Amino acid sequence: MPRPVTILSTGGTIAMSGDRMAVPALDGAALVAAVPSLAQVRDLEVESVCELASSHLDTVDALLIAEAALRHAARGRGVVVTHGTDTLEETAYLTDVMYGGDPPIVFTGAIRPASAPGADGPANLGDAVALAASVGGGGLGVVVVFAGRVHAARYVRKMDSTAAEPFGSPHGGAIGVIHEGRVNIGTFPVRRPPVVPTHLDLRVPIVPTWLGDDGALIRAAVEDHAHGLVVQTLGAGHLGPRALAALREAVARIPVVATTRPERGAILYETYGFEGKEADIRELAVAAGGLSSQAARMKLLACLGADLDGYGIAEAFLHDDT
Repeated sequence: MPRPVTILSTGGTIAMSGDRMAVPALDGAALVAAVPSLAQVRDLEVESVCELASSHLDTVDALLIAEAALRHAARGRGVVVTHGTDTLEETAYLTDVMYGGDPPIVFTGAIRPASAPGADGPANLGDAVALAASVGGGGLGVVVVFAGRVHAARYVRKMDSTAAEPFGSPHGGAIGVIHEGRVNIGTFPVRRPPVVPTHLDLRVPIVPTWLGDDGALIRAAVEDHAHGLVVQTLGAGHLGPRALAALREAVARIPVVATTRPERGAILYETYGFEGKEADIRELAVAAGGLSSQAARMKLLACLGADLDGYGIAEAFLHDDT
């Protein structure tokens, strides 16, 4: 028997319409009304959490959305969250970091407004509900469903700003597909121990690096009262000498997580011997494995919001650093 499903609407392009420029226009009930097949779902609830463009969301909003999703999943319901695509991967991964339950939590949205020719929101919503209602989707954790593809929240990234299939998973690809409302999951992600924050009103910037980086941006972020920092390193975990010096100063004051600039790969251990090599980075910062900088930031925020100390933060990220 299919699971009961709760749809949580939060705004975004899927809820926008307009003759010339798209603006927020549709609540959760209107989204459901645009998908005739949803009338056949035996137990469907709809709740509007917020109605915002996802570029307007902050970390407090993201925590509110994640907590709402977990609350309904704890009732044994599959959950669908409709969300703007600009920051969908961040809220989805935050929810995944916090979640240890069985019913699937599915994020989806649209790349075209409801008023545009070929609007993709109804099809994406129908697919998302199909997965949320599927008993076979139990144990997936949090996923993103878009254009008939199912992506693990841990690795999904927005790869294209305008295409009808904007999301991809550089680490391994989609874990499943949905056709005609039928769900086919090929791979079940390995679940991580949940980290549940009590608050997310924290400042954690992402600092990139580049050819000739003198470390000024790392120092500026620390001086701007950051609670933690994500440093996006070059290659397989490398920094120039001046940026390395700034990193050394930063880790003496706040928790720092290191990610890599390339979309695939991770931080190596002991391949190179120059100053700023991967071993230097690992000695100083917490390595985020294959997580994107955006995902690493959300996990670090969750760790800080859960009041984990340096050891606890390192332990939480150890599960990703494989």
